[in-house]
This record gives sequence, C-alpha cells and structure tokens, in this order.
Amino acid sequence: MTKQLPHADVAVVGGGVIGLAVAWRARQRGLEVVLVEREASLGRGASYAAAGMLAPVGEADPQERALLAHNLESARRWSSFADELRDVTGVDVGYRTCGALLVARDADEASHVEREREQRERLGLRVERLLGSEARRREPALAPGVRLALELPDDHAVEPARVVAALAEACRRAGVEIVTGREVSDPRSIPTERVVLAAGAWSGAPVRPVKGQALRLRDPAGPGLCDHVLRFEGGYLVPRGDGRYYLGATVEEQGFDTSVTALGVYELLREAAEVIPGVLELEIEEAFAGLRPGTPDNAPIVGTDPADERIVWATGHFRNGILLTPLTAELVADELTGGRPDHALRPERFAVGATT
Repeated sequence: MTKQLPHADVAVVGGGVIGLAVAWRARQRGLEVVLVEREASLGRGASYAAAGMLAPVGEADPQERALLAHNLESARRWSSFADELRDVTGVDVGYRTCGALLVARDADEASHVEREREQRERLGLRVERLLGSEARRREPALAPGVRLALELPDDHAVEPARVVAALAEACRRAGVEIVTGREVSDPRSIPTERVVLAAGAWSGAPVRPVKGQALRLRDPAGPGLCDHVLRFEGGYLVPRGDGRYYLGATVEEQGFDTSVTALGVYELLREAAEVIPGVLELEIEEAFAGLRPGTPDNAPIVGTDPADERIVWATGHFRNGILLTPLTAELVADELTGGRPDHALRPERFAVGATT
C-alpha cells in the first residue's frame, strides 16, 4: 500500500454489491470499517454488468442443493432488504416481483422445459406449465411460434446500479470509510484486525473470471414489451419497468478479456428475437462485457480462510451475486463479530490462499 489507510477494525477489499453490503452490515455491528476499491468508482465490476435477476428457481440445479438453499433464503430476504435500504437512504433499488417465464421455441426446447419443470417440482419449487397460447396471453409480444413456457412466480429482479447507489449511501451514512482507486496486491498487507476479500474476479485462486457480454436496450415509447423476465436458450431479457431492458448474457472462458464482439451481440439479438421479435425495435444504449467471479463448483466462497484467520472470503458468487447479497452480508458480519456460521459455502472445501 503506497498510502496508509484510515484506521479500522475491518478492511473490505472490493466495492461491488457484496463488499458494500458486508461493509454496511459490519459497521452496523459496531466495527470500524474501511472499504477499498481498485476502480475510481464503486460497483464498476461484476455489479455494473449484472442483470439483477433474483432467480433461485430459474438457476436451481438438483446437483447444487446447498447453493439452492442459500439462494432461496437470500431471495426471501430481498423484500425487507430493499425496504431497509430505501428507509435508510431514500433510494429505490427497483425491486420488482415480476416473475419469470422459461420459454421454449421448438420441440427440443419444449422437452428441455418439461425436464426443468419435473426437476423443480421434485425440489418443491413453485412452477406452472403454460401452453404457448397461455404464455402469449400473459406476454402478448411473445413470438407466435412459442411452443411452451414454464412460469416461475418466485423469481424477481432488482436494478444493480440502484443497489450499488443505495449501499454506497448506506455505508457513508453509517460511517464506513471508502477509498477508491486503490489496488490491493496482498490483503495481508493491510494492517487491520480482519480483511474481507470481496474483490470478485480479482480475488485470486480458486476464483476465476467468466466473461459475459450483454446489451442495455431502451424503448423510446416506454414500457410494455414484456413484464416478466424472459429466459430462453441462449439468454434472458430483464425488463426494468420503465422501457429499459437488459439482454444477456454470454458465458465465455476468456480470462480477463472484456471486449465486446460482433458475434456476441449478434447471437444475443438473434436468440432474443426468436422469442420476442419486438426486441429488434429497441434502441441499443450500451453493449458491454463483465467478468463473473466463478469457482470450481459455481458456488461462492464465504468464511474465514483456514490458512489465515485474518482473512474472510466473500467472493465467487458467479451468476448469483445480486441474489446472494443480503445473506452473504449477514454471514460475513456474523463471522467478523465472533461467530462461525455452519454452512456449505465455507472456504474449507477449497485449498484457498489469501492472495489477490
């Protein structure tokens, strides 16, 4: 570190939604907290690129039961979390109980949707099978060729940029010291009692970057193209409720490359247009790529590093960072105040090391 950081009990490395939420909750527990972000602005990594889907049902995998349990629990917390942020800061995070539709365009995709329905029903999750005609009744802009859909009423959405703004304001009002434009090469060099590693794709092994290209779209006529989150083979469309839409996202193992390619944009638009043709009439506000923090088992790493008790991991959230923000913040705050929550996301399952 070239310049000494403010005195604190805890340093949080990373200024995305996870780091901000951890810093806020830790400060609420009475700890002196400094947050250090490598970029000049907060939330410019995975949080900036996130769609904001709260999708415990859509992302459910029978092989990832422990992650599903955490996703469901965090989803249950989101309504009160959003209310608390609004009460504290006055910022509306765009929490929408919109539900989602998993859409099939042909016979092969319909078979896939049926398997997805059966799996989720076995897991005890709420789903509803819709014929194409019923899906179009609920979302009239869907293509005439849509064969089948699965409604996921418990999947919702927030707007990540608003979440970042609300959490940053909550941190400032609570007294968290925020330092931007400061890269941390070694978290052990920070002279605080504990260091929380929430640096996303820059957290170090076993976390790796997983590239995702996406588009921000806008309808000049305002909202109305769709109300549900639409999930389909090759992507998803997330309405913001005001005429803006997020279309994403590719999944690419390309290291730290964040270039936007013509092929990536083409494939996103092609797949979406086969589901909801009106997407081609929207204006493109931004094409961009972000880096998800992936792990070998696609689940986060949350808890004290077994090799260094000063380091607490809060990273590796892959596709569920926004969803898991409320729960992760509480688990880490418990860890920082003397608890050791027993859960399946602890770093002991990996040979982690306290490096970035």
